[in-house]
Amino acid sequence: MDLNTVKTAEDAKRIVQERGLGHVKVGLFDMDGVMRGKYMSREKFFSSLDKGFAFCDVVLGWDLNDQLYESPGVEFTGWHTGYPDAPVRVIPESCRSIPFEGDMLLFLCEFAGAAEAVCPRNVLSRVLARAADLNLDAYAAFEYEFFLFNETPDSVRAKGYRDLQPLTPGFFGYSVLRNSTHAELYHELLDLADKMNFPLEGLHTETGPGVLEAAIAVDSAQAAADKAALFKTFTKVWAQRRGIMATFMAKWSNDYPGQSGHIHISLRNQNDGVPVFHDPSQPMNMSKLQRHFIAGQQRLMPQLLAMYSQTVNAFSRMVPGFWAPTEATWGCENRTTALRLIPGSATSQRVEFRLGSADANPYIALAAALGSGIYGIEQELEPLPMVTGNAYEQRHPAELALANNIMDAAAALRASSSAVDLFGREFVEHYATTREWEGMEYRKHISDWEKQRYFEII
Repeated sequence: MDLNTVKTAEDAKRIVQERGLGHVKVGLFDMDGVMRGKYMSREKFFSSLDKGFAFCDVVLGWDLNDQLYESPGVEFTGWHTGYPDAPVRVIPESCRSIPFEGDMLLFLCEFAGAAEAVCPRNVLSRVLARAADLNLDAYAAFEYEFFLFNETPDSVRAKGYRDLQPLTPGFFGYSVLRNSTHAELYHELLDLADKMNFPLEGLHTETGPGVLEAAIAVDSAQAAADKAALFKTFTKVWAQRRGIMATFMAKWSNDYPGQSGHIHISLRNQNDGVPVFHDPSQPMNMSKLQRHFIAGQQRLMPQLLAMYSQTVNAFSRMVPGFWAPTEATWGCENRTTALRLIPGSATSQRVEFRLGSADANPYIALAAALGSGIYGIEQELEPLPMVTGNAYEQRHPAELALANNIMDAAAALRASSSAVDLFGREFVEHYATTREWEGMEYRKHISDWEKQRYFEII
């Protein structure tokens, strides 16, 4: 049975039986976009396809270091609830083979019941349902920058994350020398992406030592987010199995640009599949719907920033001149702005959302980028004037300013009535509190910069 034909619970059972598997692997993604999962026996898996199964809801109640959110405001789960099991559903059509595990199959899952309110994948699903109410289907493609190092999880800890050795030296973007010298690595990653159904339409070196950029092929929005989340997870798995490491940290060094997680988005009419962003009678081929969509993204960007910049580190990337936007601007084919209108044919007309960093949860980032655009269509919003030239060197309206730290971004999200309307109060309160937790955890630690600056002299 072909993996791509698995659509139903019965299909999933059939392919497991055909492969003679005694176990399968199941996984879901937590608030930070980290994949959590386990091996499950065939009997338990078949039962789960029919009835669902249970997963401890602590997965939605701890941070990426398994530390429990103990901040006031985490109402969904905690010691006060006893960390009960939450219902989970298996997604049969997510079936994938894991090439380095023989015939082993992987299935994605998502939380059900009350946990749906804060489950990242379900937050995106609700936004897509809102688009469907407007008779629109959303399509998306993620681009990721990531660094490769000649290191292991043990070696980076032994070094205290200092003096790490990148896979290759120097700045050498789009290098044929590098991708030919290390061709086996590139071929392995391209092959893995094909076999696990998150195919790459492009893979090349970026500017910085050991940094690559991968463009995942476009797909329907839910599938695109699944593919992005799996790409990040299994790129790291692939690297570690090879004795190297991949990091999607937003910015690991003061010396190099940060790592982005750009999202390309377009919309189509649900009835006939016709793209709705393209209007050749208008400047830049930009339809009225695309103009409203960009306006919604622009207007809500300051309020939803915590959904794109989800870590303390992500804000280190947002500095002028380092290829990351610093204000909620838009322009035509302008990579200094947060929103890049890309004019083209009916099928290629789109908007690139450039604010997100590589460390962002793909489901949450896409929910925000898409949801804000849908909001703009619903409200028939108009964007502020387009930026031409270098956005970093220009003054912009105060309403386009973005917070410069995670605490302020979380506060802006919590105060946003538009966010509550789009994503639900339960999600906004829970997620904003988890981001405040990140900020408070950071404040507990003294940086090397502080010690070098103050220890002797102050």
